Amino acid sequence: MSFSNPAPQDICKLLREVRSVAVVGLSSNPGRPSFHVAQALQSFGYRIFPVHPKVTEVLGEKAYPDLESLPELPDIVDVFRAPEHVPAIVDSCIRLGVKNLWLQDGVVHEEAALRAKQAGINVVMDRCMFRDHTQLCGTGS
Repeated sequence: MSFSNPAPQDICKLLREVRSVAVVGLSSNPGRPSFHVAQALQSFGYRIFPVHPKVTEVLGEKAYPDLESLPELPDIVDVFRAPEHVPAIVDSCIRLGVKNLWLQDGVVHEEAALRAKQAGINVVMDRCMFRDHTQLCGTGS
């Protein structure tokens, strides 16, 4: 069985339903893609939970070292980490009961994505949450 992303209309529906986003690998460097995407997501009205062990705050939000340290379960986990880190992130998502997982452009780990889906997690892989929100749902949705 190979992984396939949800249909575009299902991706838009997901983006309209979620309100809080744990951004794993969110950099405090304004030059990094994770910073720009998280900043845009904030402007769309999403609550951001930065997840990065080496920063204390990003975009005005307290940062957490890992998913297990978050004060509440996010609606979706958005991953900006190298593919080799995805299996451990999936393990955390399964353990915590995360319902939605988004792997950004270039973050591809088919085996881990399939394992997450088998655990009942909605998974989007190798797509940009900001770009999909803009192109599939319209920026102000």
